[in-house]
Amino acid sequence: MNTSEKNEIIQLFETHFSEKVEAFELLPASGSYRQYCRLSNEKRSVIGALNNDVKENTAFLSFTNHFFHKGVKVPEIFAVSSDLKKYLQEDLGNTTLFQFLSKTRENEGFSENIIDKYKKVLKALPTIQIIAGREVDYSVCYPREAFDKQSMMWDLNYFKYYFLKLAKIHFDEQALEDDFQLFSNYLLSASSNYFLYRDFQSRNVMLKDDDVYFIDYQGGRQGALQYDLASLLYDGKADIPESVRKQLYDFYISELKKLMKVDEERFDAYFKGFVLIRIMQAMGAYGFRGFYEKKEHFLKSIPYALKNLKVLLEDLNLPVKMPELVNVLKQLEHSTVLKEIGQEKSNLTIQINSFSYKKGIPEDPSGNGGGHVFDCRAINNPGRYEEYKKLSGKDLSVQEFLEQKSEIRMFLDSVRTIVEQSVKVYLERGFTHLSINFGCTGGQHRSVYSAEKISDFLQNNFPVNIVLNHREQDDWR
Repeated sequence: MNTSEKNEIIQLFETHFSEKVEAFELLPASGSYRQYCRLSNEKRSVIGALNNDVKENTAFLSFTNHFFHKGVKVPEIFAVSSDLKKYLQEDLGNTTLFQFLSKTRENEGFSENIIDKYKKVLKALPTIQIIAGREVDYSVCYPREAFDKQSMMWDLNYFKYYFLKLAKIHFDEQALEDDFQLFSNYLLSASSNYFLYRDFQSRNVMLKDDDVYFIDYQGGRQGALQYDLASLLYDGKADIPESVRKQLYDFYISELKKLMKVDEERFDAYFKGFVLIRIMQAMGAYGFRGFYEKKEHFLKSIPYALKNLKVLLEDLNLPVKMPELVNVLKQLEHSTVLKEIGQEKSNLTIQINSFSYKKGIPEDPSGNGGGHVFDCRAINNPGRYEEYKKLSGKDLSVQEFLEQKSEIRMFLDSVRTIVEQSVKVYLERGFTHLSINFGCTGGQHRSVYSAEKISDFLQNNFPVNIVLNHREQDDWR
Protein backbone atom coordinates (compact mmCIF):
# COMPACT_ATOMS: atom_id res chain seq x y z
CA MET A 1 0.00 0.00 0.00
CA ASN A 2 1.68 3.20 -1.13
CA THR A 3 1.37 6.62 0.51
CA SER A 4 -1.31 7.80 -1.91
CA GLU A 5 -3.48 4.73 -1.31
CA LYS A 6 -3.03 5.05 2.44
CA ASN A 7 -4.10 8.69 2.32
CA GLU A 8 -7.19 7.83 0.27
CA ILE A 9 -8.31 5.26 2.85
CA ILE A 10 -7.68 7.75 5.64
CA GLN A 11 -9.75 10.33 3.73
CA LEU A 12 -12.55 7.80 3.34
CA PHE A 13 -12.60 7.31 7.12
CA GLU A 14 -12.47 11.02 7.93
CA THR A 15 -15.15 11.93 5.40
CA HIS A 16 -17.56 9.19 6.48
CA PHE A 17 -17.19 9.57 10.25
CA SER A 18 -16.28 13.28 10.34
CA GLU A 19 -13.46 12.32 12.68
CA LYS A 20 -9.67 12.32 12.44
CA VAL A 21 -7.65 9.12 12.15
CA GLU A 22 -5.25 8.97 15.10
CA ALA A 23 -3.59 5.60 14.42
CA PHE A 24 -2.93 3.67 11.24
CA GLU A 25 -1.65 0.08 11.20
CA LEU A 26 -0.95 -1.92 8.06
CA LEU A 27 -2.04 -5.50 8.75
CA PRO A 28 0.10 -8.50 7.77
CA ALA A 29 -0.48 -9.89 4.29
CA SER A 30 -2.48 -13.10 3.88
CA GLY A 31 -2.82 -15.48 0.99
CA SER A 32 -4.65 -12.97 -1.20
CA TYR A 33 -3.56 -9.82 -3.02
CA ARG A 34 -5.93 -7.67 -0.94
CA GLN A 35 -4.35 -5.32 1.58
CA TYR A 36 -5.85 -4.48 4.96
CA CYS A 37 -5.17 -1.82 7.55
CA ARG A 38 -6.61 -0.75 10.90
CA LEU A 39 -7.66 2.89 11.34
CA SER A 40 -8.65 4.13 14.76
CA ASN A 41 -9.19 7.01 17.15
CA GLU A 42 -10.60 7.29 20.66
CA LYS A 43 -14.16 6.59 19.45
CA ARG A 44 -13.77 3.69 17.04
CA SER A 45 -11.58 1.22 15.18
CA VAL A 46 -12.35 0.00 11.67
CA ILE A 47 -10.64 -2.11 9.03
CA GLY A 48 -9.72 -0.52 5.72
CA ALA A 49 -9.41 -2.70 2.63
CA LEU A 50 -7.64 -2.06 -0.65
CA ASN A 51 -8.24 -4.30 -3.63
CA ASN A 52 -7.80 -3.27 -7.26
CA ASP A 53 -10.05 -6.12 -8.45
CA VAL A 54 -13.36 -4.26 -8.69
CA LYS A 55 -15.37 -7.33 -9.71
CA GLU A 56 -14.20 -9.20 -6.62
CA ASN A 57 -15.04 -6.21 -4.42
CA THR A 58 -18.50 -5.96 -5.99
CA ALA A 59 -19.19 -9.59 -5.10
CA PHE A 60 -17.94 -9.16 -1.54
CA LEU A 61 -19.91 -5.98 -0.91
CA SER A 62 -23.10 -7.40 -2.40
CA PHE A 63 -22.87 -10.63 -0.39
CA THR A 64 -22.02 -8.73 2.79
CA ASN A 65 -25.00 -6.41 2.47
CA HIS A 66 -27.32 -9.37 1.83
CA PHE A 67 -25.98 -11.52 4.68
CA PHE A 68 -25.88 -8.62 7.15
CA HIS A 69 -29.56 -7.89 6.59
CA LYS A 70 -30.37 -11.60 6.91
CA GLY A 71 -28.79 -11.66 10.37
CA VAL A 72 -25.65 -13.57 9.39
CA LYS A 73 -22.63 -12.53 11.44
CA VAL A 74 -20.53 -10.69 8.86
CA PRO A 75 -18.67 -7.36 9.13
CA GLU A 76 -20.77 -4.25 8.62
CA ILE A 77 -19.68 -2.10 5.68
CA PHE A 78 -19.35 1.59 6.60
CA ALA A 79 -18.09 3.29 3.45
CA VAL A 80 -16.98 2.47 -0.09
CA SER A 81 -14.83 4.63 -2.35
CA SER A 82 -16.24 5.85 -5.65
CA ASP A 83 -13.81 3.66 -7.63
CA LEU A 84 -14.93 0.58 -5.62
CA LYS A 85 -11.30 -0.26 -4.82
CA LYS A 86 -11.33 0.78 -1.17
CA TYR A 87 -13.83 0.26 1.62
CA LEU A 88 -14.18 0.41 5.39
CA GLN A 89 -15.64 -2.46 7.38
CA GLU A 90 -16.31 -3.43 10.96
CA ASP A 91 -13.23 -4.32 13.02
CA LEU A 92 -13.78 -7.87 14.28
CA GLY A 93 -10.52 -7.98 16.21
CA ASN A 94 -7.51 -10.17 15.64
CA THR A 95 -8.58 -13.65 16.69
CA THR A 96 -9.42 -16.16 13.99
CA LEU A 97 -10.77 -19.61 14.74
CA PHE A 98 -7.41 -20.99 13.61
CA GLN A 99 -5.48 -18.79 16.04
CA PHE A 100 -7.81 -19.75 18.88
CA LEU A 101 -7.48 -23.42 17.96
CA SER A 102 -3.67 -23.25 17.82
CA LYS A 103 -3.29 -21.48 21.15
CA THR A 104 -5.89 -23.53 23.03
CA ARG A 105 -4.59 -26.81 21.64
CA GLU A 106 -1.15 -26.20 23.16
CA ASN A 107 -2.61 -26.40 26.68
CA GLU A 108 -5.77 -28.46 26.30
CA GLY A 109 -5.40 -30.58 23.19
CA PHE A 110 -8.38 -30.61 20.81
CA SER A 111 -10.67 -29.91 23.75
CA GLU A 112 -14.40 -29.41 24.16
CA ASN A 113 -13.65 -25.69 24.23
CA ILE A 114 -12.47 -25.91 20.61
CA ILE A 115 -15.25 -28.28 19.59
CA ASP A 116 -17.86 -25.86 20.95
CA LYS A 117 -16.50 -23.10 18.71
CA TYR A 118 -16.68 -25.39 15.67
CA LYS A 119 -20.25 -26.28 16.54
CA LYS A 120 -21.18 -22.59 16.55
CA VAL A 121 -19.71 -22.35 13.05
CA LEU A 122 -21.51 -25.47 11.84
CA LYS A 123 -24.78 -24.29 13.34
CA ALA A 124 -24.54 -21.13 11.23
CA LEU A 125 -23.37 -22.85 8.02
CA PRO A 126 -26.73 -24.34 6.88
CA THR A 127 -28.37 -20.94 7.42
CA ILE A 128 -25.78 -19.29 5.18
CA GLN A 129 -26.09 -22.02 2.56
CA ILE A 130 -29.87 -22.37 2.47
CA ILE A 131 -31.83 -19.53 4.09
CA ALA A 132 -29.48 -16.61 3.37
CA GLY A 133 -28.50 -18.22 0.10
CA ARG A 134 -32.02 -18.15 -1.37
CA GLU A 135 -32.05 -14.50 -2.42
CA VAL A 136 -28.35 -13.95 -3.13
CA ASP A 137 -27.67 -11.97 -6.30
CA TYR A 138 -25.56 -14.56 -8.12
CA SER A 139 -25.09 -12.21 -11.09
CA VAL A 140 -22.29 -10.47 -9.16
CA CYS A 141 -20.36 -13.70 -8.55
CA TYR A 142 -16.73 -13.61 -9.61
CA PRO A 143 -15.35 -15.33 -11.56
CA ARG A 144 -18.32 -17.76 -12.00
CA GLU A 145 -21.98 -17.81 -10.90
CA ALA A 146 -21.79 -21.48 -9.96
CA PHE A 147 -19.30 -24.17 -9.08
CA ASP A 148 -19.88 -25.64 -12.51
CA LYS A 149 -17.93 -27.83 -14.92
CA GLN A 150 -15.53 -25.07 -15.87
CA SER A 151 -14.89 -24.16 -12.21
CA MET A 152 -14.11 -27.76 -11.38
CA MET A 153 -11.77 -28.17 -14.33
CA TRP A 154 -9.97 -24.97 -13.33
CA ASP A 155 -9.36 -26.45 -9.87
CA LEU A 156 -8.29 -29.83 -11.20
CA ASN A 157 -5.88 -28.34 -13.70
CA TYR A 158 -4.59 -25.92 -11.06
CA PHE A 159 -3.71 -29.02 -9.04
CA LYS A 160 -2.12 -30.70 -12.06
CA TYR A 161 0.03 -27.83 -13.30
CA TYR A 162 0.94 -26.06 -10.06
CA PHE A 163 1.30 -29.07 -7.78
CA LEU A 164 1.82 -32.35 -9.58
CA LYS A 165 4.20 -31.01 -12.21
CA LEU A 166 6.15 -28.79 -9.80
CA ALA A 167 6.34 -31.65 -7.27
CA LYS A 168 7.66 -33.88 -10.10
CA ILE A 169 4.91 -36.50 -9.80
CA HIS A 170 4.74 -38.83 -12.83
CA PHE A 171 1.40 -39.33 -14.62
CA ASP A 172 -0.19 -40.07 -17.97
CA GLU A 173 -1.64 -36.68 -18.91
CA GLN A 174 -4.39 -37.98 -21.21
CA ALA A 175 -5.47 -40.66 -18.75
CA LEU A 176 -5.54 -38.11 -15.93
CA GLU A 177 -7.57 -35.70 -18.07
CA ASP A 178 -10.09 -38.48 -18.77
CA ASP A 179 -10.39 -39.12 -15.03
CA PHE A 180 -10.88 -35.40 -14.37
CA GLN A 181 -13.81 -35.41 -16.82
CA LEU A 182 -15.44 -38.42 -15.11
CA PHE A 183 -14.84 -36.99 -11.65
CA SER A 184 -16.28 -33.55 -12.43
CA ASN A 185 -19.33 -35.08 -14.11
CA TYR A 186 -19.99 -37.12 -10.98
CA LEU A 187 -19.74 -34.07 -8.71
CA LEU A 188 -22.06 -32.11 -10.99
CA SER A 189 -24.80 -34.68 -10.39
CA ALA A 190 -25.09 -33.50 -6.76
CA SER A 191 -27.82 -31.01 -5.86
CA SER A 192 -26.23 -27.57 -6.16
CA ASN A 193 -28.79 -24.79 -5.70
CA TYR A 194 -27.20 -23.49 -2.48
CA PHE A 195 -24.75 -20.74 -1.56
CA LEU A 196 -21.21 -22.10 -1.72
CA TYR A 197 -18.85 -20.01 0.43
CA ARG A 198 -15.87 -21.47 -1.48
CA ASP A 199 -13.15 -20.82 1.15
CA PHE A 200 -14.91 -21.89 4.33
CA GLN A 201 -11.97 -22.55 6.64
CA SER A 202 -10.73 -21.65 10.11
CA ARG A 203 -8.76 -18.57 9.03
CA ASN A 204 -11.96 -17.04 7.62
CA VAL A 205 -13.90 -17.28 10.87
CA MET A 206 -13.37 -14.53 13.44
CA LEU A 207 -14.11 -14.87 17.16
CA LYS A 208 -15.53 -11.82 18.89
CA ASP A 209 -17.60 -11.44 22.07
CA ASP A 210 -17.96 -15.24 22.37
CA ASP A 211 -19.56 -15.42 18.93
CA VAL A 212 -18.39 -16.40 15.44
CA TYR A 213 -18.22 -14.04 12.45
CA PHE A 214 -17.53 -14.82 8.81
CA ILE A 215 -15.19 -13.09 6.35
CA ASP A 216 -13.64 -13.64 2.88
CA TYR A 217 -16.64 -15.10 1.04
CA GLN A 218 -16.09 -12.98 -2.08
CA GLY A 219 -15.50 -16.15 -4.11
CA GLY A 220 -19.00 -17.40 -3.25
CA ARG A 221 -21.30 -18.88 -5.89
CA GLN A 222 -24.00 -21.54 -6.29
CA GLY A 223 -22.90 -25.04 -5.46
CA ALA A 224 -23.35 -28.19 -3.41
CA LEU A 225 -23.70 -28.23 0.38
CA GLN A 226 -20.87 -30.71 0.79
CA TYR A 227 -18.10 -28.46 -0.50
CA ASP A 228 -18.04 -25.95 2.39
CA LEU A 229 -18.38 -28.70 4.97
CA ALA A 230 -15.39 -30.44 3.36
CA SER A 231 -13.42 -27.17 3.40
CA LEU A 232 -13.90 -26.71 7.13
CA LEU A 233 -13.47 -30.28 8.34
CA TYR A 234 -10.47 -31.00 6.10
CA ASP A 235 -8.83 -27.62 6.64
CA GLY A 236 -5.16 -28.65 6.38
CA LYS A 237 -3.30 -26.96 9.24
CA ALA A 238 -6.31 -27.12 11.56
CA ASP A 239 -5.44 -30.84 11.69
CA ILE A 240 -8.77 -31.95 13.17
CA PRO A 241 -8.56 -35.45 14.72
CA GLU A 242 -10.59 -38.02 12.79
CA SER A 243 -12.86 -38.82 15.76
CA VAL A 244 -13.65 -35.12 16.22
CA ARG A 245 -14.20 -34.71 12.48
CA LYS A 246 -16.83 -37.46 12.59
CA GLN A 247 -18.50 -35.83 15.59
CA LEU A 248 -18.63 -32.45 13.84
CA TYR A 249 -19.90 -34.03 10.61
CA ASP A 250 -22.79 -35.64 12.52
CA PHE A 251 -23.55 -32.32 14.23
CA TYR A 252 -23.78 -30.54 10.88
CA ILE A 253 -26.14 -33.21 9.52
CA SER A 254 -28.39 -32.79 12.56
CA GLU A 255 -28.48 -29.01 11.99
CA LEU A 256 -29.11 -29.48 8.28
CA LYS A 257 -32.07 -31.74 8.98
CA LYS A 258 -33.77 -28.84 10.77
CA LEU A 259 -33.98 -27.07 7.40
CA MET A 260 -34.43 -29.87 4.86
CA LYS A 261 -34.74 -33.61 4.32
CA VAL A 262 -31.38 -35.37 4.08
CA ASP A 263 -30.56 -38.70 2.43
CA GLU A 264 -27.55 -39.39 4.63
CA GLU A 265 -26.06 -42.17 2.52
CA ARG A 266 -26.25 -40.12 -0.67
CA PHE A 267 -24.99 -37.00 1.09
CA ASP A 268 -21.97 -38.86 2.48
CA ALA A 269 -21.06 -40.34 -0.92
CA TYR A 270 -20.91 -36.91 -2.52
CA PHE A 271 -19.18 -35.48 0.56
CA LYS A 272 -16.11 -37.67 0.00
CA GLY A 273 -15.90 -36.55 -3.60
CA PHE A 274 -16.03 -32.89 -2.59
CA VAL A 275 -13.43 -33.50 0.12
CA LEU A 276 -11.13 -34.83 -2.60
CA ILE A 277 -11.57 -31.90 -4.99
CA ARG A 278 -11.17 -29.44 -2.11
CA ILE A 279 -7.88 -31.07 -1.04
CA MET A 280 -6.68 -30.98 -4.64
CA GLN A 281 -7.66 -27.31 -5.01
CA ALA A 282 -5.83 -26.45 -1.79
CA MET A 283 -2.72 -28.33 -2.89
CA GLY A 284 -2.79 -26.41 -6.16
CA ALA A 285 -2.79 -23.18 -4.15
CA TYR A 286 0.08 -24.42 -1.95
CA GLY A 287 2.03 -25.32 -5.07
CA PHE A 288 1.42 -22.00 -6.79
CA ARG A 289 2.24 -19.90 -3.73
CA GLY A 290 5.04 -22.15 -2.49
CA PHE A 291 6.77 -23.85 -5.43
CA TYR A 292 6.07 -21.13 -8.01
CA GLU A 293 5.99 -17.85 -6.05
CA LYS A 294 8.62 -19.14 -3.57
CA LYS A 295 6.56 -18.20 -0.50
CA GLU A 296 7.81 -20.89 1.82
CA HIS A 297 5.15 -20.60 4.50
CA PHE A 298 2.55 -22.02 2.09
CA LEU A 299 4.63 -25.18 1.82
CA LYS A 300 4.10 -25.82 5.53
CA SER A 301 0.51 -26.87 4.81
CA ILE A 302 1.48 -29.65 2.40
CA PRO A 303 2.15 -32.36 5.02
CA TYR A 304 -1.27 -31.69 6.59
CA ALA A 305 -2.97 -31.99 3.20
CA LEU A 306 -1.19 -35.30 2.62
CA LYS A 307 -2.36 -36.54 6.00
CA ASN A 308 -5.97 -35.71 5.09
CA LEU A 309 -5.50 -37.36 1.71
CA LYS A 310 -4.30 -40.57 3.35
CA VAL A 311 -7.40 -40.72 5.58
CA LEU A 312 -9.67 -40.09 2.61
CA LEU A 313 -8.07 -42.73 0.38
CA GLU A 314 -8.64 -45.41 3.02
CA ASP A 315 -12.41 -45.20 2.43
CA LEU A 316 -13.02 -43.32 -0.82
CA ASN A 317 -15.31 -45.74 -2.73
CA LEU A 318 -16.59 -43.31 -5.35
CA PRO A 319 -19.02 -44.80 -7.93
CA VAL A 320 -16.71 -43.76 -10.80
CA LYS A 321 -13.45 -45.49 -11.68
CA MET A 322 -10.47 -43.13 -11.92
CA PRO A 323 -7.33 -45.31 -12.09
CA GLU A 324 -4.84 -42.62 -13.12
CA LEU A 325 -6.09 -40.12 -10.55
CA VAL A 326 -5.89 -42.77 -7.82
CA ASN A 327 -2.36 -43.64 -9.00
CA VAL A 328 -1.32 -39.99 -8.70
CA LEU A 329 -2.91 -39.60 -5.27
CA LYS A 330 -1.13 -42.68 -3.96
CA GLN A 331 2.18 -41.34 -5.23
CA LEU A 332 1.51 -38.17 -3.26
CA GLU A 333 0.51 -40.12 -0.16
CA HIS A 334 3.81 -42.03 -0.15
CA SER A 335 6.09 -39.16 -1.13
CA THR A 336 8.70 -38.80 1.61
CA VAL A 337 9.96 -35.54 0.13
CA LEU A 338 6.54 -33.91 0.24
CA LYS A 339 5.85 -35.11 3.78
CA GLU A 340 9.04 -33.45 4.99
CA ILE A 341 8.40 -30.10 3.29
CA GLY A 342 8.05 -27.35 5.87
CA GLN A 343 8.66 -29.62 8.82
CA GLU A 344 12.33 -28.85 9.36
CA LYS A 345 11.78 -25.18 8.59
CA SER A 346 8.93 -24.37 10.96
CA ASN A 347 10.71 -24.24 14.32
CA LEU A 348 12.57 -20.93 14.12
CA THR A 349 11.28 -18.34 16.59
CA ILE A 350 12.44 -14.78 16.06
CA GLN A 351 12.22 -12.47 19.06
CA ILE A 352 12.00 -8.83 17.90
CA ASN A 353 12.41 -6.14 20.56
CA SER A 354 12.29 -2.37 20.66
CA PHE A 355 14.12 -0.82 23.59
CA SER A 356 15.71 2.28 25.10
CA TYR A 357 19.48 2.38 25.33
CA LYS A 358 19.03 4.12 28.68
CA LYS A 359 17.86 0.80 30.10
CA GLY A 360 20.29 -1.46 28.30
CA ILE A 361 20.05 -4.01 25.51
CA PRO A 362 17.40 -6.73 26.11
CA GLU A 363 18.67 -10.13 27.22
CA ASP A 364 18.39 -13.01 24.78
CA PRO A 365 15.68 -15.32 26.26
CA SER A 366 17.07 -18.35 24.41
CA GLY A 367 20.32 -18.21 26.35
CA ASN A 368 22.39 -18.06 23.17
CA GLY A 369 23.54 -14.53 23.88
CA GLY A 370 23.57 -13.55 20.21
CA GLY A 371 21.42 -11.90 17.61
CA HIS A 372 21.30 -8.49 15.97
CA VAL A 373 21.19 -5.10 17.65
CA PHE A 374 20.40 -2.12 15.42
CA ASP A 375 20.97 1.43 16.64
CA CYS A 376 18.20 3.76 15.43
CA ARG A 377 19.59 6.89 17.11
CA ALA A 378 21.06 8.25 13.86
CA ILE A 379 17.51 8.59 12.49
CA ASN A 380 15.74 11.95 12.85
CA ASN A 381 13.87 11.68 16.16
CA PRO A 382 10.12 12.55 16.30
CA GLY A 383 10.46 12.68 20.09
CA ARG A 384 12.23 16.02 19.80
CA TYR A 385 8.95 17.62 18.68
CA GLU A 386 6.17 18.40 21.12
CA GLU A 387 3.32 17.00 18.98
CA TYR A 388 4.90 13.51 18.92
CA LYS A 389 6.14 13.20 22.49
CA LYS A 390 3.10 11.28 23.76
CA LEU A 391 2.84 9.06 20.67
CA SER A 392 4.75 5.97 19.56
CA GLY A 393 6.05 4.43 16.35
CA LYS A 394 2.67 2.69 15.95
CA ASP A 395 0.83 6.00 15.56
CA LEU A 396 0.05 7.29 12.09
CA SER A 397 1.51 10.78 12.47
CA VAL A 398 4.80 9.36 13.77
CA GLN A 399 4.95 6.90 10.90
CA GLU A 400 4.39 9.71 8.39
CA PHE A 401 7.11 11.82 10.05
CA LEU A 402 9.64 8.98 9.87
CA GLU A 403 8.76 8.09 6.28
CA GLN A 404 8.82 11.68 5.01
CA LYS A 405 11.35 13.46 7.23
CA SER A 406 13.97 10.86 8.09
CA GLU A 407 16.26 8.25 6.57
CA ILE A 408 14.24 5.36 8.02
CA ARG A 409 13.53 3.70 4.65
CA MET A 410 17.21 3.52 3.70
CA PHE A 411 18.05 2.28 7.20
CA LEU A 412 15.48 -0.52 7.08
CA ASP A 413 16.51 -1.56 3.57
CA SER A 414 19.97 -2.29 4.97
CA VAL A 415 18.50 -4.03 8.01
CA ARG A 416 16.39 -6.31 5.80
CA THR A 417 19.44 -7.39 3.81
CA ILE A 418 21.35 -8.35 6.96
CA VAL A 419 18.41 -10.01 8.71
CA GLU A 420 17.28 -11.92 5.62
CA GLN A 421 20.74 -13.46 5.27
CA SER A 422 20.66 -14.67 8.88
CA VAL A 423 17.11 -16.04 8.67
CA LYS A 424 17.86 -18.07 5.53
CA VAL A 425 20.95 -19.64 7.12
CA TYR A 426 19.16 -20.31 10.42
CA LEU A 427 16.34 -22.07 8.56
CA GLU A 428 18.76 -24.16 6.50
CA ARG A 429 20.72 -25.23 9.59
CA GLY A 430 17.64 -25.92 11.71
CA PHE A 431 18.34 -23.29 14.37
CA THR A 432 15.41 -22.52 16.66
CA HIS A 433 15.97 -18.97 17.89
CA LEU A 434 17.14 -15.59 16.62
CA SER A 435 16.87 -12.24 18.40
CA ILE A 436 16.63 -8.88 16.63
CA ASN A 437 16.72 -5.68 18.66
CA PHE A 438 16.08 -2.05 17.74
CA GLY A 439 17.22 0.60 20.16
CA CYS A 440 16.71 4.35 20.29
CA THR A 441 16.84 7.03 22.98
CA GLY A 442 13.48 6.34 24.61
CA GLY A 443 12.37 3.06 22.99
CA GLN A 444 9.24 4.85 21.86
CA HIS A 445 9.33 6.07 18.26
CA ARG A 446 12.11 4.97 15.90
CA SER A 447 12.79 1.59 17.49
CA VAL A 448 9.07 0.72 17.71
CA TYR A 449 8.49 1.64 14.07
CA SER A 450 11.51 -0.39 12.94
CA ALA A 451 10.53 -3.46 14.99
CA GLU A 452 6.99 -3.38 13.56
CA LYS A 453 8.21 -3.13 9.96
CA ILE A 454 10.79 -5.92 10.25
CA SER A 455 8.23 -8.11 12.02
CA ASP A 456 5.80 -7.70 9.10
CA PHE A 457 8.55 -8.35 6.56
CA LEU A 458 9.67 -11.62 8.18
CA GLN A 459 6.15 -12.85 8.92
CA ASN A 460 5.13 -12.37 5.30
CA ASN A 461 8.21 -13.90 3.68
CA PHE A 462 9.50 -16.73 5.87
CA PRO A 463 8.04 -19.75 7.74
CA VAL A 464 8.95 -18.41 11.17
CA ASN A 465 7.30 -17.70 14.50
CA ILE A 466 7.48 -14.04 15.50
CA VAL A 467 7.48 -12.77 19.09
CA LEU A 468 7.26 -8.96 19.05
CA ASN A 469 7.98 -7.02 22.23
CA HIS A 470 8.08 -3.25 22.77
CA ARG A 471 9.88 -3.27 26.10
CA GLU A 472 9.41 0.35 27.12
CA GLN A 473 5.76 0.77 26.12
CA ASP A 474 4.29 0.16 29.54
CA ASP A 475 6.67 2.71 31.05
CA TRP A 476 5.48 5.71 29.04
CA ARG A 477 1.85 4.88 28.18
